[in-house]
Amino acid sequence: MSQDMIAIVMFSGMMGLLLTGQRVFGAIGFVAVLAALFLWGDRGGFDLGFSAAMKLMKWYPLLTLPMFIFMGYVLSESRIADDLYKMFHVWTGGLPGGLAVGTIGLMVLISAMNGLSVAGMAIGATIALPELLKRGYDKRMVTGVIQAGSSLGILVPPSVVLVLYAMIARQPVGQLWLAGVVPGLLMAAAFIVYIVIRCRLNPDLGPVLPKADRDIPMAEKLKLLSAGLLPLGIFFVMMVPFVNGWTSLVESSAIGAMAAFLAAVVKGRMTREVFENSVRNTLGVSCMFMWIILAALAFGAVFDGLGAVNAIEALFTEKLGLGPWAILILMQLSFILMGTFLDDTAMLVIVAPLYVPLVGHLGFDLVWYGVLYTITCQIAYMTPPFGYNLFLMRAMAPPQIGMRDIYTSIVPFVLVMAVVLAIIMIFPGIALWLPNTIYGN
Repeated sequence: MSQDMIAIVMFSGMMGLLLTGQRVFGAIGFVAVLAALFLWGDRGGFDLGFSAAMKLMKWYPLLTLPMFIFMGYVLSESRIADDLYKMFHVWTGGLPGGLAVGTIGLMVLISAMNGLSVAGMAIGATIALPELLKRGYDKRMVTGVIQAGSSLGILVPPSVVLVLYAMIARQPVGQLWLAGVVPGLLMAAAFIVYIVIRCRLNPDLGPVLPKADRDIPMAEKLKLLSAGLLPLGIFFVMMVPFVNGWTSLVESSAIGAMAAFLAAVVKGRMTREVFENSVRNTLGVSCMFMWIILAALAFGAVFDGLGAVNAIEALFTEKLGLGPWAILILMQLSFILMGTFLDDTAMLVIVAPLYVPLVGHLGFDLVWYGVLYTITCQIAYMTPPFGYNLFLMRAMAPPQIGMRDIYTSIVPFVLVMAVVLAIIMIFPGIALWLPNTIYGN
């Protein structure tokens, strides 16, 4: 059997196992080890999984994952997000659609605290959604706002997904984080502009908060404003030493985790239950990521040995005659298609052995491509019929919000995200300016 055919059989077998409902790491790792056994015998098959595990255990930057996950769960479990929403409730309630605008702001800060979209969705659905519905906001508008806002968690640093991409693509995590800052803020600004314009044209979608709810003393307003400074303070305490070269990425992640823990202690919210839930959730999510990375390393090793990347490049460029940009667009479309039934980590693990080296061979910047991948994952999260965020929202939404409302609500936000994606593809400097400026100095 030719090397190309072996690669096709491996990829098809992996997709077939995934369609049966097997766990992602199990399907990918099984196909990788089985292929190694057939290709290189018992020794090759056993050594492949063992060497991948040893490489994973020696991967020092991997220590950032549990640190950032713990930081996010501490801040979430200690109800600091409640304080943030009260702040936005008072300060933005006077605008048309002001509470929806505040919800996007809340999601940006939650993203800077957590780095996972699931946390943003949970907080938005439990804190913001009931308040927005109670204030007379259109249910489809607010459902779309929370889904779109929660997707920022995988783009705004410290994004756990970008850490995973950095490890698989062998790119600097710090550069990827900095590359996600401006696109993330641009995405949030685009959501806000859409909400304000839409609510000005149709005030019934997002009525202004009654003056009685906004008429509170300035001293209390400023006190509420300080709630928003806490997560920003933690973010800067963690990032400034790293950007200036005073600490490594792992050391900065430890600083962030400790700062979040101390903030919860100072606020009197670090109870035994909060600590136990944070540690348990951190352990569960960290182990999940480690198993996925382990499977990805094994699968990628077999693909590298087969030369599958060169074969795919030859297929696109020589046999089909496609240019680099056409190939890149096809990659993005395939991400959106896979995102209808897979989450972001699964998509990355499945295609990383193929796409990441191919992107480098085509002459594109891998840091910039990491941002494109992440934005495409955001779009895929909300693409029917099986978008990840759609079902998360259905599980958390009240009974009056049906599946049809959820599907309809995301259409304008997906279009906004597609426009932002196109802008960043056309102008790579939007993503690369900050990392080039900081690391250049």
